[in-house]
Amino acid sequence: MVKRLILLTISLFGFIHSAVALTAIEASVDRNPVVQGEYFVLTVTGDDDLAGNAINTSILDKDFVIGRTSVNRSTQIINFDTQKKTSWQILLAAKNKGIATIPAFNINGVKSNPIALQVVTDNNAKQKSKDVFIKTTLKHKEAYVGQLLTYNVKLYLAVDLQRGVLNAPDVANAQVKQIGDDKDKTEVVNGRRFRVIERTYGVIADKQGTVDIGEVSFEGDVLSNARQGLGMFSFNESRPVRVTSPSQKITILPKPKSYHGDWLVSDLVVLKENWTKHDKDYELGAPITRTITLYASNTDETSLPEIESVLPSSMKSYPEKPKRKTYTRNGNIVGELVQTEAIVPTKAGTFTFPEVKIPWWNPIRKKQEYATLPAKTIVVKGSATAANVNPIVTSAQAQSSTEYSAGYWPWLTALFALLWLASSFMWLRKPKVVQIANDDVSDIGLNAAPSLKETEKEIRNNFEQNHYGKVLSLLQKYYSAKLGRSVNLHQLTQLAPELSDLISKLQATQYGKNNVQIDISLLNQALKIHFNLKEKAKKDSFVDLNP
Repeated sequence: MVKRLILLTISLFGFIHSAVALTAIEASVDRNPVVQGEYFVLTVTGDDDLAGNAINTSILDKDFVIGRTSVNRSTQIINFDTQKKTSWQILLAAKNKGIATIPAFNINGVKSNPIALQVVTDNNAKQKSKDVFIKTTLKHKEAYVGQLLTYNVKLYLAVDLQRGVLNAPDVANAQVKQIGDDKDKTEVVNGRRFRVIERTYGVIADKQGTVDIGEVSFEGDVLSNARQGLGMFSFNESRPVRVTSPSQKITILPKPKSYHGDWLVSDLVVLKENWTKHDKDYELGAPITRTITLYASNTDETSLPEIESVLPSSMKSYPEKPKRKTYTRNGNIVGELVQTEAIVPTKAGTFTFPEVKIPWWNPIRKKQEYATLPAKTIVVKGSATAANVNPIVTSAQAQSSTEYSAGYWPWLTALFALLWLASSFMWLRKPKVVQIANDDVSDIGLNAAPSLKETEKEIRNNFEQNHYGKVLSLLQKYYSAKLGRSVNLHQLTQLAPELSDLISKLQATQYGKNNVQIDISLLNQALKIHFNLKEKAKKDSFVDLNP
């Protein structure tokens, strides 16, 4: 009895298995005719449990835009009769008007029926009041190579948006990027209130000729007021939507042969500058910060040329990396470049910074123009002590000195000879070399030793904390005390190679755009420099360094 039941069960399973083999595939659409560019639903159903990738949707690429695809499977067993079904629902939008054919799908040798679709343009759109549409605006009819074209896109929604994607236009031989953020507002069109999502694109053509700005498309789901009979796509009363804008053509002109300089196309270019101080007097060795800003209307930041800075002699420059950005102001796109540099004067005097001139092409007037900054003259002053080392002798003083020397010259000659003999004798009895080091302050006075030690400690502390501007100031103070006279940084660089290397690297790190690695050993070497008093006396003659 048991064996009979087992055999019966096996035979039933064999019958069920044979009943579910794929025998038919059926294809249908939710409507026919369809509107060009608008989504409709293609349903493909097979009478078996099939894999999700059993149908090849790539055969639709030629004539249709393929949207989302959903797969649904079901199984029913009634009186040992098993029925399995697999359904695909595919969102499609016809690319061109006319007759479009959905070809037959082939699964394991079983084919579906082909479908001939009539595709029409939406000529009755004004009469039936569309819920979703796109408007685009191109501000130029022609442009130049490298010129920024402003392409404005508005998506109008009279229904609630559940999800969606607004795609950028496809433009060959051009750069396309969104400028700024989307704007969300409302507008009333033909008595209906629409939600409007506005987006601005910048298009820069790389080659001359005719450029085709492709369509902008929106694909998404919107909530309906009633179910549209789209099967599973009607869940939560939503329906798929795809709308497009028409493509546009524009003529791109070449760079004029008469133009000279870096190519820049703009409606208006302006240069502005900012200095550390508004007056014209600056201190020797103190950094001067100069900031130049370049503004260009309806121009992208990447099109702005770097500003070449020409400095007077005896000036060191430490430029920062230029900062660029693009933004919208009063409906216009503005490209901005900010270039900052720290300038360190190494010599006192009067200096003139030459005029800064940026060429640009005005597409409205069709001519080359220039944005300029006028030349600027500044005065660099040295320290008061250094300035008085070689006082200027007036004409009255010179005359008096001449008369004095003429009357008393024989007596003075004899006196100087005696004094020279006496000083030579005393010099021979003294040590030949006297040095000033960290522990030897005989040339400065006994009270200076604690001050030097404290300054040296302060230098090391600020160096370890990367306060290099403070280190430069303390070095000037430290060596002025060591030498017994006021010196500036430029004079220090001439005293010893170690000092020159240290000061140069400190300035480059403090004022430059790149950090320079400074080893602590370089500072240690600089702080251990010994100065021979005899050599020191010679060094006191380099007054020309600080006129």
